Amino acid sequence: MQIFLSIVRPVGLVLLCLLAACTVTPQHVPTPVPIHVRGWQAKIDWTKAGDELVQVLAGYLQTDTVNPPGNETRGAQYLGAILEKEGIPFEIDEFAPGRGTLIARLKATKPSGSGLDAKPSGLGLADKPLCLLSHIDVVPARADLWPEGKGPLSGVVDKDGVLWGRGALDMKGMGAMELMTLVWLKRLQVPLRRDVLLLAVADEEVDNGGAKLLAKRWKDLDCGHLINEGGIGLRDMLSKGQTVFAVSVAEKGLLWLEMTAHGKSGHGSTPLPGRAPGKLLEAIRKLQAHEEEPHFDPSLTYALGQIGHDLGGMTGWVLQRPFWVRNVAVGQLMDEPGSRAALVNTINITGLNTGDHEPNVVPAAASARIDCRLLPGVDPRKFLARLQEIVGDKTMTWKILHEAKANASPWQDPVYEALVRHATDGRTGVVAGPVLSVGFTDSLLLRPLGVRAYGFIPLDIDRALAETMHGENERVPVASLHRGLKVLVSAVLDIAAER
Repeated sequence: MQIFLSIVRPVGLVLLCLLAACTVTPQHVPTPVPIHVRGWQAKIDWTKAGDELVQVLAGYLQTDTVNPPGNETRGAQYLGAILEKEGIPFEIDEFAPGRGTLIARLKATKPSGSGLDAKPSGLGLADKPLCLLSHIDVVPARADLWPEGKGPLSGVVDKDGVLWGRGALDMKGMGAMELMTLVWLKRLQVPLRRDVLLLAVADEEVDNGGAKLLAKRWKDLDCGHLINEGGIGLRDMLSKGQTVFAVSVAEKGLLWLEMTAHGKSGHGSTPLPGRAPGKLLEAIRKLQAHEEEPHFDPSLTYALGQIGHDLGGMTGWVLQRPFWVRNVAVGQLMDEPGSRAALVNTINITGLNTGDHEPNVVPAAASARIDCRLLPGVDPRKFLARLQEIVGDKTMTWKILHEAKANASPWQDPVYEALVRHATDGRTGVVAGPVLSVGFTDSLLLRPLGVRAYGFIPLDIDRALAETMHGENERVPVASLHRGLKVLVSAVLDIAAER
Protein backbone atom coordinates (compact mmCIF):
# COMPACT_ATOMS: atom_id res chain seq x y z
CA MET A 1 0.00 0.00 0.00
CA GLN A 2 1.21 3.47 -0.71
CA ILE A 3 -0.19 6.28 1.46
CA PHE A 4 0.82 9.88 0.96
CA LEU A 5 -0.35 12.58 3.30
CA SER A 6 0.59 16.20 3.79
CA ILE A 7 -1.46 18.24 6.21
CA VAL A 8 -0.40 21.79 6.89
CA ARG A 9 -3.29 24.10 7.78
CA PRO A 10 -4.01 26.62 10.56
CA VAL A 11 -6.35 25.34 13.21
CA GLY A 12 -8.33 27.43 15.69
CA LEU A 13 -7.49 27.12 19.36
CA VAL A 14 -10.93 25.79 20.28
CA LEU A 15 -10.74 23.08 17.60
CA LEU A 16 -7.22 22.15 18.70
CA CYS A 17 -8.34 21.73 22.29
CA LEU A 18 -11.29 19.60 21.19
CA LEU A 19 -9.24 17.31 18.97
CA ALA A 20 -6.38 17.00 21.43
CA ALA A 21 -8.79 15.08 23.62
CA CYS A 22 -9.39 12.49 20.88
CA THR A 23 -8.19 8.97 21.50
CA VAL A 24 -4.56 8.37 20.54
CA THR A 25 -3.57 5.10 18.85
CA PRO A 26 -1.59 3.07 21.42
CA GLN A 27 2.12 3.08 20.65
CA HIS A 28 3.70 -0.32 20.15
CA VAL A 29 7.34 -0.66 21.18
CA PRO A 30 9.00 -3.91 20.04
CA THR A 31 10.78 -5.80 22.80
CA PRO A 32 14.56 -6.28 22.49
CA VAL A 33 16.00 -9.09 20.38
CA PRO A 34 16.44 -12.13 22.67
CA ILE A 35 19.98 -13.00 23.76
CA HIS A 36 19.84 -16.47 22.19
CA VAL A 37 19.13 -14.91 18.77
CA ARG A 38 22.10 -12.57 19.13
CA GLY A 39 24.23 -15.62 19.83
CA TRP A 40 23.15 -17.38 16.65
CA GLN A 41 23.53 -14.18 14.60
CA ALA A 42 27.19 -13.99 15.66
CA LYS A 43 27.88 -17.44 14.19
CA ILE A 44 27.04 -16.36 10.62
CA ASP A 45 29.27 -14.37 8.27
CA TRP A 46 26.44 -12.28 6.88
CA THR A 47 28.45 -10.89 3.95
CA LYS A 48 29.26 -14.38 2.68
CA ALA A 49 25.72 -15.57 3.46
CA GLY A 50 24.28 -12.68 1.43
CA ASP A 51 26.61 -13.36 -1.50
CA GLU A 52 25.54 -17.01 -1.48
CA LEU A 53 21.87 -15.96 -1.46
CA VAL A 54 22.42 -13.76 -4.53
CA GLN A 55 24.01 -16.71 -6.37
CA VAL A 56 21.14 -19.00 -5.45
CA LEU A 57 18.54 -16.44 -6.50
CA ALA A 58 20.31 -15.73 -9.80
CA GLY A 59 20.07 -19.40 -10.75
CA TYR A 60 16.46 -19.53 -9.60
CA LEU A 61 15.56 -16.53 -11.79
CA GLN A 62 17.18 -18.26 -14.77
CA THR A 63 14.87 -21.26 -14.24
CA ASP A 64 11.84 -20.74 -16.49
CA THR A 65 8.64 -21.12 -14.46
CA VAL A 66 6.48 -18.58 -16.28
CA ASN A 67 2.79 -19.29 -15.67
CA PRO A 68 1.16 -20.19 -17.97
CA PRO A 69 2.22 -22.89 -18.52
CA GLY A 70 4.10 -22.99 -15.20
CA ASN A 71 6.51 -25.93 -15.31
CA GLU A 72 7.08 -25.31 -11.60
CA THR A 73 8.64 -28.73 -11.14
CA ARG A 74 11.77 -27.22 -12.74
CA GLY A 75 11.95 -24.66 -9.95
CA ALA A 76 11.17 -27.26 -7.29
CA GLN A 77 14.01 -29.42 -8.58
CA TYR A 78 16.37 -26.44 -8.52
CA LEU A 79 15.55 -25.77 -4.86
CA GLY A 80 15.60 -29.49 -4.10
CA ALA A 81 19.16 -29.89 -5.40
CA ILE A 82 20.34 -27.30 -2.85
CA LEU A 83 18.41 -28.99 -0.04
CA GLU A 84 19.84 -32.39 -1.02
CA LYS A 85 23.38 -31.02 -0.86
CA GLU A 86 22.67 -29.78 2.68
CA GLY A 87 21.14 -33.09 3.80
CA ILE A 88 17.61 -31.69 4.20
CA PRO A 89 14.85 -34.13 3.19
CA PHE A 90 12.18 -32.92 0.78
CA GLU A 91 9.51 -34.12 -1.63
CA ILE A 92 7.95 -32.73 -4.78
CA ASP A 93 4.22 -33.25 -5.18
CA GLU A 94 2.54 -32.47 -8.52
CA PHE A 95 -1.12 -31.55 -8.89
CA ALA A 96 -0.63 -31.97 -12.67
CA PRO A 97 2.29 -33.07 -14.84
CA GLY A 98 5.14 -30.58 -14.44
CA ARG A 99 3.21 -28.55 -11.81
CA GLY A 100 5.25 -29.43 -8.73
CA THR A 101 5.16 -28.12 -5.16
CA LEU A 102 8.18 -28.64 -2.89
CA ILE A 103 7.79 -29.58 0.78
CA ALA A 104 10.79 -29.78 3.14
CA ARG A 105 10.85 -30.15 6.91
CA LEU A 106 13.31 -29.64 9.73
CA LYS A 107 11.94 -31.42 12.79
CA ALA A 108 11.81 -30.01 16.29
CA THR A 109 14.59 -31.15 18.58
CA LYS A 110 12.29 -31.61 21.56
CA PRO A 111 8.74 -30.73 22.60
CA SER A 112 7.88 -27.12 23.32
CA GLY A 113 8.55 -25.86 26.79
CA SER A 114 9.87 -22.35 26.45
CA GLY A 115 9.84 -19.35 24.18
CA LEU A 116 6.81 -18.63 22.03
CA ASP A 117 4.46 -21.09 23.72
CA ALA A 118 1.64 -18.78 24.65
CA LYS A 119 -0.85 -21.21 23.04
CA PRO A 120 -3.19 -18.53 21.58
CA SER A 121 -6.84 -19.27 22.32
CA GLY A 122 -5.78 -22.56 23.88
CA LEU A 123 -5.18 -24.06 20.46
CA GLY A 124 -1.46 -24.71 20.90
CA LEU A 125 -0.61 -22.88 17.66
CA ALA A 126 2.91 -22.11 18.90
CA ASP A 127 3.61 -25.83 19.21
CA LYS A 128 2.67 -26.49 15.61
CA PRO A 129 5.08 -26.10 12.67
CA LEU A 130 6.24 -22.73 11.45
CA CYS A 131 5.77 -22.78 7.69
CA LEU A 132 7.69 -20.61 5.22
CA LEU A 133 5.60 -20.30 2.06
CA SER A 134 6.52 -18.99 -1.38
CA HIS A 135 5.34 -19.62 -4.92
CA ILE A 136 7.57 -20.89 -7.71
CA ASP A 137 5.62 -19.56 -10.69
CA VAL A 138 6.03 -16.07 -12.12
CA VAL A 139 3.90 -13.99 -14.46
CA PRO A 140 4.79 -13.61 -18.16
CA ALA A 141 7.08 -10.84 -19.36
CA ARG A 142 7.89 -9.38 -22.78
CA ALA A 143 11.66 -9.68 -23.12
CA ASP A 144 11.74 -7.00 -25.84
CA LEU A 145 10.63 -4.38 -23.29
CA TRP A 146 13.55 -5.13 -20.95
CA PRO A 147 17.11 -3.75 -21.37
CA GLU A 148 19.49 -5.82 -23.47
CA GLY A 149 21.35 -8.35 -21.33
CA LYS A 150 18.94 -7.82 -18.40
CA GLY A 151 15.97 -9.84 -19.57
CA PRO A 152 13.28 -11.64 -17.54
CA LEU A 153 15.34 -14.87 -17.34
CA SER A 154 18.78 -13.25 -17.14
CA GLY A 155 19.48 -13.43 -13.40
CA VAL A 156 22.28 -10.92 -13.94
CA VAL A 157 23.75 -8.48 -11.42
CA ASP A 158 24.46 -5.11 -13.06
CA LYS A 159 27.27 -2.64 -12.31
CA ASP A 160 25.05 -0.88 -9.75
CA GLY A 161 24.60 -4.05 -7.69
CA VAL A 162 21.04 -4.81 -8.79
CA LEU A 163 19.82 -8.34 -9.64
CA TRP A 164 17.45 -8.55 -12.64
CA GLY A 165 14.79 -11.10 -13.50
CA ARG A 166 11.10 -11.92 -13.41
CA GLY A 167 10.33 -12.99 -9.85
CA ALA A 168 13.13 -11.02 -8.19
CA LEU A 169 10.42 -9.42 -6.03
CA ASP A 170 7.36 -11.58 -6.76
CA MET A 171 8.38 -13.88 -5.33
CA LYS A 172 11.48 -15.93 -6.05
CA GLY A 173 13.50 -13.49 -3.97
CA MET A 174 11.52 -14.40 -0.87
CA GLY A 175 11.58 -18.09 -1.84
CA ALA A 176 15.38 -18.01 -2.01
CA MET A 177 15.58 -16.28 1.39
CA GLU A 178 13.27 -18.89 2.92
CA LEU A 179 15.34 -21.69 1.37
CA MET A 180 18.58 -20.26 2.79
CA THR A 181 16.91 -19.77 6.17
CA LEU A 182 16.26 -23.51 6.30
CA VAL A 183 19.82 -24.16 5.12
CA TRP A 184 21.29 -22.03 7.91
CA LEU A 185 19.14 -23.68 10.57
CA LYS A 186 20.54 -27.01 9.39
CA ARG A 187 24.17 -25.87 9.06
CA LEU A 188 24.18 -24.40 12.56
CA GLN A 189 22.35 -27.42 13.98
CA VAL A 190 19.94 -25.08 15.73
CA PRO A 191 17.85 -26.89 18.39
CA LEU A 192 14.25 -26.26 17.33
CA ARG A 193 11.25 -26.07 19.61
CA ARG A 194 8.86 -26.49 16.68
CA ASP A 195 9.13 -27.96 13.18
CA VAL A 196 10.08 -25.55 10.41
CA LEU A 197 8.67 -26.31 6.95
CA LEU A 198 9.61 -24.90 3.57
CA LEU A 199 6.65 -24.82 1.17
CA ALA A 200 7.36 -23.67 -2.40
CA VAL A 201 4.11 -24.00 -4.32
CA ALA A 202 2.96 -24.03 -7.92
CA ASP A 203 0.32 -21.94 -9.65
CA GLU A 204 -0.22 -19.07 -7.23
CA GLU A 205 -0.47 -16.56 -10.06
CA VAL A 206 -3.35 -18.25 -11.91
CA ASP A 207 -5.47 -20.80 -10.05
CA ASN A 208 -3.76 -21.53 -6.70
CA GLY A 209 -3.29 -25.17 -7.68
CA GLY A 210 -0.34 -25.64 -5.31
CA ALA A 211 -2.19 -24.14 -2.34
CA LYS A 212 -5.21 -26.33 -3.06
CA LEU A 213 -2.90 -29.35 -2.99
CA LEU A 214 -1.52 -28.21 0.38
CA ALA A 215 -5.08 -27.87 1.68
CA LYS A 216 -5.73 -31.52 0.86
CA ARG A 217 -2.59 -32.46 2.83
CA TRP A 218 -3.17 -30.04 5.68
CA LYS A 219 -3.60 -32.73 8.33
CA ASP A 220 0.03 -33.75 7.78
CA LEU A 221 1.39 -30.20 7.48
CA ASP A 222 -0.69 -28.67 10.29
CA CYS A 223 1.02 -25.26 10.21
CA GLY A 224 0.40 -23.13 13.27
CA HIS A 225 1.92 -20.01 11.72
CA LEU A 226 2.72 -19.15 8.13
CA ILE A 227 5.06 -16.51 6.69
CA ASN A 228 4.19 -15.66 3.10
CA GLU A 229 4.29 -12.74 0.68
CA GLY A 230 2.08 -9.73 1.26
CA GLY A 231 3.91 -6.88 2.96
CA ILE A 232 7.24 -5.35 1.96
CA GLY A 233 9.39 -2.42 3.10
CA LEU A 234 8.80 0.81 1.18
CA ARG A 235 11.22 3.71 1.43
CA ASP A 236 9.78 7.24 1.50
CA MET A 237 6.27 5.81 1.54
CA LEU A 238 4.75 8.58 3.64
CA SER A 239 7.66 10.83 4.41
CA LYS A 240 11.12 11.18 2.88
CA GLY A 241 13.69 9.26 4.88
CA GLN A 242 11.20 6.90 6.52
CA THR A 243 10.90 3.23 5.56
CA VAL A 244 7.64 1.45 6.38
CA PHE A 245 7.48 -2.33 6.62
CA ALA A 246 3.89 -3.45 6.14
CA VAL A 247 3.09 -6.84 7.66
CA SER A 248 0.01 -8.19 5.94
CA VAL A 249 -2.35 -9.54 8.60
CA ALA A 250 -5.47 -9.61 6.42
CA GLU A 251 -6.51 -9.75 2.78
CA LYS A 252 -9.54 -8.37 1.05
CA GLY A 253 -12.06 -10.83 -0.29
CA LEU A 254 -12.75 -11.15 -3.98
CA LEU A 255 -15.60 -11.50 -6.41
CA TRP A 256 -14.73 -12.06 -10.06
CA LEU A 257 -17.69 -11.73 -12.39
CA GLU A 258 -18.71 -11.90 -15.99
CA MET A 259 -21.60 -9.53 -16.73
CA THR A 260 -23.38 -10.18 -20.03
CA ALA A 261 -25.87 -7.94 -21.86
CA HIS A 262 -28.30 -9.45 -24.35
CA GLY A 263 -30.18 -8.00 -27.32
CA LYS A 264 -31.16 -8.63 -30.92
CA SER A 265 -28.33 -9.09 -33.36
CA GLY A 266 -28.46 -7.05 -36.55
CA HIS A 267 -26.78 -4.89 -39.15
CA GLY A 268 -24.32 -2.28 -37.97
CA SER A 269 -25.52 0.40 -40.38
CA THR A 270 -28.57 1.38 -38.35
CA PRO A 271 -28.16 2.15 -34.62
CA LEU A 272 -31.11 0.85 -32.62
CA PRO A 273 -31.86 0.97 -28.89
CA GLY A 274 -31.73 -2.19 -26.82
CA ARG A 275 -28.70 -3.75 -28.55
CA ALA A 276 -26.26 -5.70 -26.38
CA PRO A 277 -23.12 -3.51 -26.75
CA GLY A 278 -25.01 -0.33 -25.87
CA LYS A 279 -26.68 -1.97 -22.88
CA LEU A 280 -23.30 -3.21 -21.67
CA LEU A 281 -21.74 0.25 -21.94
CA GLU A 282 -24.62 1.78 -19.98
CA ALA A 283 -24.20 -0.83 -17.23
CA ILE A 284 -20.46 -0.12 -17.08
CA ARG A 285 -21.11 3.61 -16.80
CA LYS A 286 -23.40 3.02 -13.82
CA LEU A 287 -20.83 0.82 -12.08
CA GLN A 288 -18.03 3.31 -12.66
CA ALA A 289 -20.15 6.19 -11.38
CA HIS A 290 -20.96 4.32 -8.17
CA GLU A 291 -19.09 5.59 -5.07
CA GLU A 292 -18.40 3.20 -2.19
CA GLU A 293 -18.21 4.59 1.34
CA PRO A 294 -14.74 4.42 2.95
CA HIS A 295 -14.20 2.12 5.90
CA PHE A 296 -11.07 2.11 8.08
CA ASP A 297 -9.92 -1.39 8.89
CA PRO A 298 -8.48 -1.48 12.44
CA SER A 299 -5.11 -2.61 11.06
CA LEU A 300 -4.84 0.55 8.93
CA THR A 301 -5.70 2.83 11.84
CA TYR A 302 -3.14 1.07 14.02
CA ALA A 303 -0.41 1.16 11.37
CA LEU A 304 -0.96 4.88 10.69
CA GLY A 305 -0.57 5.50 14.40
CA GLN A 306 2.80 3.73 14.45
CA ILE A 307 3.95 5.66 11.38
CA GLY A 308 2.81 8.94 12.93
CA HIS A 309 4.65 8.30 16.20
CA ASP A 310 7.88 7.74 14.26
CA LEU A 311 7.33 10.80 12.04
CA GLY A 312 6.51 13.34 14.73
CA GLY A 313 5.44 16.86 13.84
CA MET A 314 1.95 17.92 12.79
CA THR A 315 1.50 15.06 10.33
CA GLY A 316 2.57 12.55 12.96
CA TRP A 317 0.18 14.12 15.47
CA VAL A 318 -2.71 13.71 13.06
CA LEU A 319 -1.86 10.12 12.12
CA GLN A 320 -1.87 9.04 15.76
CA ARG A 321 -5.46 10.24 16.24
CA PRO A 322 -8.09 8.11 14.48
CA PHE A 323 -10.68 10.89 14.68
CA TRP A 324 -8.52 13.20 12.57
CA VAL A 325 -7.57 10.46 10.15
CA ARG A 326 -11.21 9.51 9.57
CA ASN A 327 -12.61 13.01 9.34
CA VAL A 328 -9.82 15.21 8.00
CA ALA A 329 -7.25 13.03 6.25
CA VAL A 330 -9.77 10.71 4.61
CA GLY A 331 -10.11 12.93 1.53
CA GLN A 332 -6.42 12.79 0.78
CA LEU A 333 -6.30 9.06 1.43
CA MET A 334 -9.19 8.55 -0.98
CA ASP A 335 -7.41 10.61 -3.65
CA GLU A 336 -4.44 8.21 -3.74
CA PRO A 337 -5.31 4.92 -5.55
CA GLY A 338 -3.25 2.68 -3.26
CA SER A 339 -4.78 3.92 -0.01
CA ARG A 340 -8.24 4.23 -1.58
CA ALA A 341 -8.17 0.51 -2.43
CA ALA A 342 -7.64 -0.25 1.27
CA LEU A 343 -10.63 1.88 2.29
CA VAL A 344 -13.41 0.78 -0.08
CA ASN A 345 -14.85 -2.18 -1.93
CA THR A 346 -13.43 -1.80 -5.44
CA ILE A 347 -15.19 -2.47 -8.75
CA ASN A 348 -12.76 -2.73 -11.64
CA ILE A 349 -13.65 -3.53 -15.28
CA THR A 350 -10.78 -5.75 -16.47
CA GLY A 351 -11.95 -6.94 -19.90
CA LEU A 352 -14.59 -6.74 -22.63
CA ASN A 353 -15.83 -9.37 -25.08
CA THR A 354 -18.33 -9.10 -27.93
CA GLY A 355 -17.26 -12.28 -29.71
CA ASP A 356 -15.57 -12.73 -33.08
CA HIS A 357 -17.59 -10.91 -35.75
CA GLU A 358 -17.28 -8.40 -38.56
CA PRO A 359 -17.48 -4.64 -37.80
CA ASN A 360 -20.87 -4.36 -39.53
CA VAL A 361 -22.52 -6.99 -37.30
CA VAL A 362 -24.14 -6.10 -33.97
CA PRO A 363 -23.75 -9.14 -31.69
CA ALA A 364 -26.57 -10.62 -29.65
CA ALA A 365 -24.41 -10.68 -26.52
CA ALA A 366 -21.64 -8.52 -25.07
CA SER A 367 -19.88 -9.13 -21.77
CA ALA A 368 -17.49 -7.49 -19.33
CA ARG A 369 -15.22 -9.07 -16.75
CA ILE A 370 -15.25 -7.39 -13.37
CA ASP A 371 -12.76 -7.71 -10.52
CA CYS A 372 -14.24 -6.73 -7.15
CA ARG A 373 -12.08 -6.69 -3.99
CA LEU A 374 -14.14 -6.69 -0.81
CA LEU A 375 -13.49 -5.40 2.70
CA PRO A 376 -13.71 -7.69 5.75
CA GLY A 377 -17.31 -8.45 6.65
CA VAL A 378 -18.65 -8.03 3.11
CA ASP A 379 -20.40 -11.10 1.75
CA PRO A 380 -19.64 -11.67 -1.98
CA ARG A 381 -23.20 -12.77 -2.81
CA LYS A 382 -24.74 -9.75 -1.10
CA PHE A 383 -22.30 -7.50 -2.91
CA LEU A 384 -23.34 -9.07 -6.22
CA ALA A 385 -26.96 -8.26 -5.36
CA ARG A 386 -25.91 -4.62 -4.83
CA LEU A 387 -24.22 -4.51 -8.23
CA GLN A 388 -27.32 -5.92 -9.88
CA GLU A 389 -29.39 -3.22 -8.19
CA ILE A 390 -26.98 -0.50 -9.35
CA VAL A 391 -27.14 -1.71 -12.95
CA GLY A 392 -30.90 -2.08 -12.78
CA ASP A 393 -31.24 -4.25 -15.90
CA LYS A 394 -33.01 -7.53 -15.21
CA THR A 395 -32.10 -8.89 -18.66
CA MET A 396 -28.41 -8.80 -17.71
CA THR A 397 -26.91 -12.16 -16.76
CA TRP A 398 -24.14 -12.58 -14.20
CA LYS A 399 -21.64 -15.40 -13.85
CA ILE A 400 -19.46 -15.79 -10.76
CA LEU A 401 -15.94 -16.77 -11.84
CA HIS A 402 -14.37 -16.84 -8.38
CA GLU A 403 -15.35 -15.70 -4.91
CA ALA A 404 -13.84 -15.66 -1.43
CA LYS A 405 -14.50 -13.74 1.75
CA ALA A 406 -11.83 -11.57 3.35
CA ASN A 407 -9.99 -13.09 6.29
CA ALA A 408 -7.41 -12.02 8.84
CA SER A 409 -4.94 -13.09 11.49
CA PRO A 410 -4.48 -11.13 14.72
CA TRP A 411 -1.45 -8.90 15.08
CA GLN A 412 -1.45 -9.54 18.83
CA ASP A 413 0.68 -12.62 18.17
CA PRO A 414 4.31 -13.56 18.98
CA VAL A 415 5.13 -14.33 15.33
CA TYR A 416 3.91 -10.91 14.21
CA GLU A 417 5.91 -9.41 17.09
CA ALA A 418 9.07 -11.19 15.97
CA LEU A 419 8.70 -9.97 12.37
CA VAL A 420 8.26 -6.37 13.52
CA ARG A 421 11.14 -6.67 15.99
CA HIS A 422 13.67 -7.82 13.40
CA ALA A 423 12.44 -5.56 10.59
CA THR A 424 13.23 -2.54 12.75
CA ASP A 425 16.17 -3.89 14.80
CA GLY A 426 19.08 -1.47 14.92
CA ARG A 427 17.62 0.94 12.36
CA THR A 428 16.39 4.50 12.69
CA GLY A 429 13.66 5.89 10.47
CA VAL A 430 12.19 2.43 10.05
CA VAL A 431 8.74 1.51 11.32
CA ALA A 432 6.55 -1.59 10.93
CA GLY A 433 2.83 -2.13 11.27
CA PRO A 434 -0.08 -4.33 10.22
CA VAL A 435 -1.89 -3.86 6.94
CA LEU A 436 -4.97 -5.10 5.11
CA SER A 437 -3.64 -6.29 1.76
CA VAL A 438 -5.69 -5.09 -1.21
CA GLY A 439 -4.63 -8.14 -3.24
CA PHE A 440 -4.81 -11.78 -2.25
CA THR A 441 -2.30 -14.59 -1.90
CA ASP A 442 -2.41 -18.27 -1.03
CA SER A 443 -2.87 -17.15 2.60
CA LEU A 444 -6.51 -16.33 1.80
CA LEU A 445 -7.10 -20.02 1.06
CA LEU A 446 -5.10 -21.33 4.01
CA ARG A 447 -6.24 -19.15 6.93
CA PRO A 448 -9.65 -20.89 7.08
CA LEU A 449 -7.76 -24.14 7.84
CA GLY A 450 -6.64 -22.69 11.18
CA VAL A 451 -3.22 -21.20 10.42
CA ARG A 452 -2.21 -17.67 11.37
CA ALA A 453 -0.68 -16.24 8.19
CA TYR A 454 1.46 -13.11 7.92
CA GLY A 455 2.65 -11.49 4.71
CA PHE A 456 6.18 -10.20 5.15
CA ILE A 457 8.96 -9.81 2.58
CA PRO A 458 11.97 -8.32 4.42
CA LEU A 459 13.19 -6.27 1.47
CA ASP A 460 13.23 -2.47 1.56
CA ILE A 461 12.76 -0.87 -1.83
CA ASP A 462 11.42 2.37 -3.30
CA ARG A 463 8.15 2.89 -5.15
CA ALA A 464 9.79 2.68 -8.60
CA LEU A 465 11.10 -0.81 -7.87
CA ALA A 466 7.81 -1.92 -6.29
CA GLU A 467 6.01 -0.99 -9.52
CA THR A 468 8.16 -3.48 -11.50
CA MET A 469 6.29 -6.42 -9.94
CA HIS A 470 4.15 -7.85 -12.77
CA GLY A 471 5.67 -5.13 -14.97
CA GLU A 472 8.84 -4.53 -16.95
CA ASN A 473 12.37 -4.48 -15.52
CA GLU A 474 11.67 -6.35 -12.27
CA ARG A 475 14.79 -6.27 -10.14
CA VAL A 476 16.10 -6.13 -6.58
CA PRO A 477 19.18 -4.45 -5.04
CA VAL A 478 21.79 -6.91 -3.77
CA ALA A 479 22.17 -4.83 -0.58
CA SER A 480 18.46 -5.29 0.16
CA LEU A 481 18.80 -9.06 -0.28
CA HIS A 482 21.73 -9.13 2.16
CA ARG A 483 19.77 -7.21 4.78
CA GLY A 484 16.59 -9.18 4.15
CA LEU A 485 18.28 -12.54 4.70
CA LYS A 486 19.53 -11.47 8.13
CA VAL A 487 16.07 -10.20 9.08
CA LEU A 488 14.32 -13.43 8.04
CA VAL A 489 16.86 -15.83 9.54
CA SER A 490 16.83 -13.86 12.80
CA ALA A 491 13.04 -13.78 12.95
CA VAL A 492 12.79 -17.54 12.40
CA LEU A 493 15.44 -18.14 15.10
CA ASP A 494 13.36 -15.93 17.40
CA ILE A 495 10.18 -17.86 16.61
CA ALA A 496 11.40 -21.46 16.39
CA ALA A 497 14.75 -21.93 18.18
CA GLU A 498 15.03 -23.29 21.69
CA ARG A 499 16.11 -20.67 24.21
